[in-house]
Amino acid sequence: MNLQIHTEHFTNPLYLESGRILEPYDIIYETYGVLNKAKDNVIVVTHALTGSHHAAGTYEGENKPGWWDGLIGSGKALDTDHYFVICTNVIGSCFGSTGPMSTMGSEDARYRYKFPVVTIKDMVKAQRILFDRIGIHHVHAIVGGSMGGMQALQFAVHYPKFADKVIAMATTYATQPWAIAF
Repeated sequence: MNLQIHTEHFTNPLYLESGRILEPYDIIYETYGVLNKAKDNVIVVTHALTGSHHAAGTYEGENKPGWWDGLIGSGKALDTDHYFVICTNVIGSCFGSTGPMSTMGSEDARYRYKFPVVTIKDMVKAQRILFDRIGIHHVHAIVGGSMGGMQALQFAVHYPKFADKVIAMATTYATQPWAIAF
C-alpha cells in the first residue's frame, strides 16, 4: 500500500472566516499508493469529525488499522494499485495538524480555549493550500463521509474545477441543531 506520513509547515497566514489569523500552522497527512507521472490518479479522502489523517494501514508496533482500512488498499474500493490516495488531518483537530493543543506561534503556551473557531470552509482552504504546495492542482476524486462529506461539498462549491468527481456520503451542506444534539 506504500503508507507514508508527511507534515507540512506553513508560515504564511491563514485567514479564517472568523476574521482571525492562524500563523504559523502545520498540516499532517498520509499518502497511500504511488503518484503517477501525469499526477492524474489522485483521490483525496476527507475525514469525519472524530477521524484523522490515518485512514488506512497499520503503524509498525500497533494493531489498530486506519478508520477506512476496509476501503483503501490493494484491490479495495480506493485501489492503491491504481490510485494515489491522500488523507489530511484538518486544522483544529487534535491529531497532529495545528489545533487547540498546539503552541501559539513562537510562544511556548498552548492555544487551548484561545484557538480560533475553524469552519469547514477554513479546513478546505488550508487543504487546498497544502495541495498547491505539494504540486497537486487537480484530482480524480474527493471522497468523504459526515464532516468529510461536508468538506467534499465545500471543495465542489469553492474549487469546482479541482476534482473530476465528488463523493459525499452521509452528509449535508450545513449541520442543524438537531444533528449536533444527536
